[in-house]
Amino acid sequence: MTARIGVVTFPGSLDDRDTQRAIRLAGAEPVALWHKDKDLKQVDAVVLPGGFSYGDYLRAGAISRFSPVMETVIEQAKSGMPVLGICNGFQILTEAHLLPGGMLGNDHLHFICRDQKLRVENADTAWTADYEAGQEIHIPLKNMDGRYVADTYTLDRLEAEGRVVFRYLDVNPNGSLRDIAGITNEAGNVVGLMPHPEHATEPLIGTGRTDGLPFFTSILKKLVNA
Repeated sequence: MTARIGVVTFPGSLDDRDTQRAIRLAGAEPVALWHKDKDLKQVDAVVLPGGFSYGDYLRAGAISRFSPVMETVIEQAKSGMPVLGICNGFQILTEAHLLPGGMLGNDHLHFICRDQKLRVENADTAWTADYEAGQEIHIPLKNMDGRYVADTYTLDRLEAEGRVVFRYLDVNPNGSLRDIAGITNEAGNVVGLMPHPEHATEPLIGTGRTDGLPFFTSILKKLVNA
């Protein structure tokens, strides 16, 4: 039975099609989901893709978090369904309180687009099992509101519990505290990150790297072996 992974499209989503393609390349079935629909169409996992979602002028992800689909996503995520938030999806996950902390504008106040070096800090989540802890990878990054922030207590807790999943290397592109590029919830089924793994899945596209493909092969193995 083929694993079905839903990809939610919000107004302003830019990378939903790219994410669907990455899922297909990994061997799973992508399922298009619309933000106004509560029905997840019996998918096994959900990806909130990147883009500039409606309402970002208020605060990135603040309005998208109240889309009808998120009511079901939040409920299912708390029950163990794997959920991945990429860029704007990460912002939505923090606004929905599925992940702690929040996202602010880049410290240099400019949009950034670059190939970003990362270190994998946690290879035990539903979305990172095909990586190795300490592995260094390159993933495209593009954001305006990518600065991850949280209070000291939350940051210390994330570090102590091994919930920092990715960390920026060589350069911190947006001023994220402690160079954090991605985090997970306590259960390890919800992961959010700013860089875009869906843009690094084929050798003939972009930088020519496939460092992002393990996100989608990881979740496929998780679902098949569940």
